[in-house]
Amino acid sequence: MEIAKGTLSSVITKLGVLLTEEYKPLRGVKGEIRFLQSELESMKGALEKVSNTPPDQLDIQDKIWVRDLRELSYDIEDYIDTFMVRVKGDKSAKRPSFKNLVHKSLIKNVRIRHRLATDIRGIKSRIAEVQERRLRYDVNNGVAKPTIATVDPRLFAQYTEAKELVGIGHSSDELIKVLMDGNRFPLQQGKIVSIVGFGGLGKTTLAKHVYEKIRGLFDCCAFVSVSQTPDLHKLFMAILYQLDWNKYDDSFFNETFLDEQGLINELREFLGHKRYFVVLDDLWDISVWKMIRCALPDNDVGYKIITTTRILDVAHQVGGAYKLKPLSHNDCRKLLYIRIFGNENKDNIDGIEKCPDEDLAEVSERILQKCGGVPLAIVTMASLLASKARNKIDWYDVYNSIGTGLQNSDLEDMRKILSLSYYAMPSHLRICLLYLSMFPEDYKIEKDCLIWMWIAEGFIQCENQGKSLFAIGESYFNELINRSMIQPIYDECTGLIYSCQVHDMMHDLICSLSSEENFVSILNTGYDTSASKIFRRLSLQYGKDDNAMPQHTTSMQRVRSAIVFPSAFCVMPVLTKFNLLRVLNLQDCDISRGYSLEYLENLFYLRYLGLCGTHISQLPEEIGNLEFLQTLDVRGNNMFSLPSTIVQLTNLMCLYIDEFTRVPNGIGSLTNLEVLSTLDITVSMDIIEELGQLMELRVLHILLFIGWSGKLVECLCKLQNIEYLYIKIFGDHQSDFCGLDAWVAPRHLYRLDIEWPCWFSTLPAWMNQSYLLDLVYLSIAVRDLGQINLETLGRLGSLRLLQLSVDPKNLGTLGGFIIGAGLFPCLVFFQFGGSIGPIVFQQGAMPRLEILNFEFCVQAARQITCNGDGLELGLGNLSSLKDVKIYLRSRGASKEDVNELVAALRHAVEIHPNLPKHQICG
Repeated sequence: MEIAKGTLSSVITKLGVLLTEEYKPLRGVKGEIRFLQSELESMKGALEKVSNTPPDQLDIQDKIWVRDLRELSYDIEDYIDTFMVRVKGDKSAKRPSFKNLVHKSLIKNVRIRHRLATDIRGIKSRIAEVQERRLRYDVNNGVAKPTIATVDPRLFAQYTEAKELVGIGHSSDELIKVLMDGNRFPLQQGKIVSIVGFGGLGKTTLAKHVYEKIRGLFDCCAFVSVSQTPDLHKLFMAILYQLDWNKYDDSFFNETFLDEQGLINELREFLGHKRYFVVLDDLWDISVWKMIRCALPDNDVGYKIITTTRILDVAHQVGGAYKLKPLSHNDCRKLLYIRIFGNENKDNIDGIEKCPDEDLAEVSERILQKCGGVPLAIVTMASLLASKARNKIDWYDVYNSIGTGLQNSDLEDMRKILSLSYYAMPSHLRICLLYLSMFPEDYKIEKDCLIWMWIAEGFIQCENQGKSLFAIGESYFNELINRSMIQPIYDECTGLIYSCQVHDMMHDLICSLSSEENFVSILNTGYDTSASKIFRRLSLQYGKDDNAMPQHTTSMQRVRSAIVFPSAFCVMPVLTKFNLLRVLNLQDCDISRGYSLEYLENLFYLRYLGLCGTHISQLPEEIGNLEFLQTLDVRGNNMFSLPSTIVQLTNLMCLYIDEFTRVPNGIGSLTNLEVLSTLDITVSMDIIEELGQLMELRVLHILLFIGWSGKLVECLCKLQNIEYLYIKIFGDHQSDFCGLDAWVAPRHLYRLDIEWPCWFSTLPAWMNQSYLLDLVYLSIAVRDLGQINLETLGRLGSLRLLQLSVDPKNLGTLGGFIIGAGLFPCLVFFQFGGSIGPIVFQQGAMPRLEILNFEFCVQAARQITCNGDGLELGLGNLSSLKDVKIYLRSRGASKEDVNELVAALRHAVEIHPNLPKHQICG
């Protein structure tokens, strides 16, 4: 119902646009337009009364009315969009001569008014028909509207901890025992275990927990998701990358093309004599397992493989089926209470969890009985209950709405639980969540691209002045995470969310709802999920050349979004089939093999164009005609320049290009740009001056020559909305370049990444805790950095990643640093280069640090340890440490000194309680 509601809002807004001075030819029909506005506003008000009620609780006549209203609002919007396209097309068309201008314009105006008047009469007739039928059958409008409250903000911080730790200890210990044949360390033999259970039971969580717990016992490890329709080529590449990311990085695959057979051979050779551990999550098809198994060889040093699957037959054929049991009732209590009450929940009697609020104990028990020990059901219910008042009446209302519960693994009732949480959300979140049905199961959806697609579809509306559409969309994204509707994927180094996934059970739900609302039509293995013959949004996920993909015009001309995945590109309709497309995403599809962008200019209403990794070398000049385009993504292509007409796209807000792709002069006209990545300004200072005109920029990545720093500072001082700045320098790496000393960053900067040899002379005065409240990522080089400066950085409360280079010439004799207690409270990744002396970590320093990379001079360390006490860096004080890399500069030191220091450092790491991975070399 939110589809109809959202579309009605859009239509009402567009009708208002038709009443403005821009559409003077419509004066004769403005009365009809006002009538439509008033009628649709009344319809929208009536729709509000049923919009928050699940369909299974609605009368059949209400469902029919909502369906009719949805299709009517879609069609009205299509009429208006078609009309606007026609008017805009007339404005942009070349007129033959001045003497015929007035005559032809009058004819066109008459035709336009006549056509629109005819369309409006048809719409009025349909409105009357829908309303009369509603009255004729006396449809009841009196449906109660659930109360929606703010979700408890504590839930977001507890999400990972609660879901991963509660009730998993026994299962993980049991699984490890099975995997290791009862031994603490793996024997020199292979072992395969397949975790089996239905969606939401916690298979992936268990596999991940075991993986993290024992991965240190193996030479190499990988954890990958297989999914229902896997791309084996990408899967094998992902396994190789995780096994050895130093060897199998992007440059390896760019320089060495390997097909599937080649990747299998590479894996077999690499793993032939290594003790390895691989987890294959979400396996559906035994034939896929057999192909993957070819790449994972038996060997004489031992290996372990875990798979997870919903299908018992697949688990048996893989071998070692481990049936995952639901949570114990006590663990269910613990999970529910932690999610709702947080730290308030401390009471238990003889190990039995006690509800912190005695009045809610009975209803809590009843709710848990219906959840059937399924972690996802409990987490979902907890998110819903946390938004309610803490009283029995509200909680019993939730309990009575669930249905028959999850007894006997009744997945239909699981859907009822998920649906209840879904309908408790406001309509703007529901429509954003439904859009995720455009993506296949287990797909990693990039956060920023998703938000730009939401904006292109019109799902994000400006709520208040001063807040950008993207910022509003980001708040929607975060709220979906907060409500446990989507699962965040974090960057390991920064802890920032960069993408998301939808849990399998939630994905099933939204695909079902999306089909019912004719919101998205999915083509997967030749099957179209939509019963309607009119496609509104099209997701081509998997297809074959002989699939019967509907090609008739009526099925394609109403499509608003089309997302095509590589395995379905063979059935992609030609662009001429689409008239009203807003979103076109062809990411990773190879369109160089005969697919033409010739008619791209006809997609007049296009707002999002995703051509990342599509093997194109140029864009058509006519792209400048896409007046409404907001996002253009052409990364990952061999495109050396953009067409000159790109500067005509004045509504463009996001431009993604490769660092070697040149932009034409005139980019200063793109004044709505918020994201520009990556801009090559090595060839022209004029581009730097034009860059200073883009006052809305939030994200800026640039390439720069050393000699142009003065102009750059002048430009950056104008860009006060910058939140993320990346600068890469070309030039003599031996040059003294401190050209950014005069720049003062905006207060809301959250990421600063400046590559060496761009130096700050000293730490800027503005780089302190009272000014930079949001700084999460800092990568800079500072010529003269002292102990006090490092402590200043240590007090940046939000900092998660610090890459710091210093000039050893300015560090005195020893140049060592001490990091004291309380400094860098949130830092996860620390890399320190250029220091002469070592860094010493005191108790309480960097409590969250997981990755440590630094270098220092052997001779300086010898001077510190010459009193015979030995070198003590305090690595044992870093309680969260997982990975250590230390590089020793050995110039002037004997081989014996180097070996002695390497041995001492290795010993310090090996006795660390976390047993972190380490690499120490001199």
